[in-house]
Amino acid sequence: TFLYKTTYKRIWSKKPMFILGNGEMYRNQTEVKMSQIVLPCHANYCGELSAGQLLKWMDSTACLSAERHAGCSCITASVDDIHFETTIGVGQVVNITAKVNRAFTSSMEVGISVSCEDLFSDRQWKVCHAFATFVARRTEAGKVQLKQVIPRTQAEQMEYSLAAERRRMRLIHAEIINDLLSSCSSQTDYQDAVPAERTRVESVELVLPPHANHQVSTFGGQIMAWMENVATISASRLCNAHPTLRSIDMFHFRGPSHIGDRLVLKAIVNNAFKKSMEVGVCAEAYQGGEPLRHINTAFMTFEVLDNDRKPCTLPRIRPEPVDGKRRFQEAIARKKIRLDRKYIISCKQSEVPLSVPWDPSNQMYLSYNNVSALKMLAARSNWVLTSEKNKVSLYTLEENQMLCFKVETHVAVAAEQVFLLLSDLRRRKAWDHHYKYVKLITDSHEDDTIYRVVTPSVTKGGKVQDFILLASRRRPCDSGDPYLIALRSVTLPAYPPTEDYNRGEVLCAGFSIWEEENSFTKISYYNQATPGVLPYISTDIAGLSSSFYCTFASCSAFLEENKDNLASLPTSTL
Repeated sequence: TFLYKTTYKRIWSKKPMFILGNGEMYRNQTEVKMSQIVLPCHANYCGELSAGQLLKWMDSTACLSAERHAGCSCITASVDDIHFETTIGVGQVVNITAKVNRAFTSSMEVGISVSCEDLFSDRQWKVCHAFATFVARRTEAGKVQLKQVIPRTQAEQMEYSLAAERRRMRLIHAEIINDLLSSCSSQTDYQDAVPAERTRVESVELVLPPHANHQVSTFGGQIMAWMENVATISASRLCNAHPTLRSIDMFHFRGPSHIGDRLVLKAIVNNAFKKSMEVGVCAEAYQGGEPLRHINTAFMTFEVLDNDRKPCTLPRIRPEPVDGKRRFQEAIARKKIRLDRKYIISCKQSEVPLSVPWDPSNQMYLSYNNVSALKMLAARSNWVLTSEKNKVSLYTLEENQMLCFKVETHVAVAAEQVFLLLSDLRRRKAWDHHYKYVKLITDSHEDDTIYRVVTPSVTKGGKVQDFILLASRRRPCDSGDPYLIALRSVTLPAYPPTEDYNRGEVLCAGFSIWEEENSFTKISYYNQATPGVLPYISTDIAGLSSSFYCTFASCSAFLEENKDNLASLPTSTL
């Protein structure tokens, strides 16, 4: 008990405090913490915490958080991709924190963070982070309608907003895989490759009362642990060594399992890359003579580490005909997705290159990054009001060598109409003198469009600038959400920089459109200033010019003139 209290105090002392109106320190009501000392019984062959045991602890903590919010029993629906940054040794302490980020109709997203603590050196470091989806179980009164999460801190507001975007990505995950497979044309030489059949593992587990949760269903964490076990055996058969689990691609529970079920666990190596391998694993259940029920599927990536903890080169795999070749190609598609997540989504905003190459295979993740960056910028709470004129307010934010600005105004136009009118950048030149020419390059998706924008020179006699911009649009997920139009630069081989133009870059920009009462709408425009954008706004920030106020006054006039004119909207936007 003393250890837990000491750790609790130390962790919270490093977080910025949020004080409530009554003077008490705020703590999220859904937050649940678990601390465990890693004992030999929790460890694998090399004295490190087994991934299966960690998954069980993570699932337990997340489930308790979900049930605290729902007020009823909850079941694990899925666990998003997990990347394990480091291992945990015997004698070290695992600290797990879970809290509900957002609730939808009957499901909710729970954020899980795992850190490791060394009691002798007083050091702590991150192990992994994950997002799990839980569903509230029906009660005698019928289907549960979850209450909304009310974010109070800046961090909670950001996670609340991003949860809607992550939910969207989960729903289109299968579509992304299919799109990648349709464009996959790789040819592989299978000479001297290890037959995939050699790595096949099948194991059966009898679900006993100790394996059940407090709802008398098979504990989701236990199923994940069993799946990790057979996947590890499969990986070992390819490399003839003890592998290390590095990442897991989404656990997706298809149906429940109960006490008395025979759980059949199957694993096989789908593909081996130079330094890593993907193992596919599934869990099926049956009782008596009934047919198998599909319970869960996951894909796990393993490495084999040498004495210096560096990944070893792995033998190639020769897939089985038909289904084996399909799994082989799907593994390539999932690796592409993992790379997109790593270099487009997972890295910090300051590490993202200004302009990212766009192609159909990464368009979903670029769109996610585009919208998420705008949501994170909008969630910042330390904006400073620089000046105000004619109901147009200019705010700035300076932090870590970065300058951002926000322009805010109100219009007597319905929010959806504002969204439609501002969504098509070709109409922006009607109110923004910085947009001299706009060409629609491609409608890459119903929510995403790429434009080429030409702006005037920032110096007398200098070259004009052009931008290749990805515009990502989002309608509200719930009634309290804004409409969003996010902008960022991308690169296209068909539109390289030319000598006649200075190629400008936009890292993060866009509109947040909030519906207020009586067809009154608040419009916030955000921009993370880059060298290509800063010259257009610096004089306004310094108070030497009011051109931006004139621009947004023109925007308001444009919106009000067209507030009832749906017929004038471009077909591509509708």
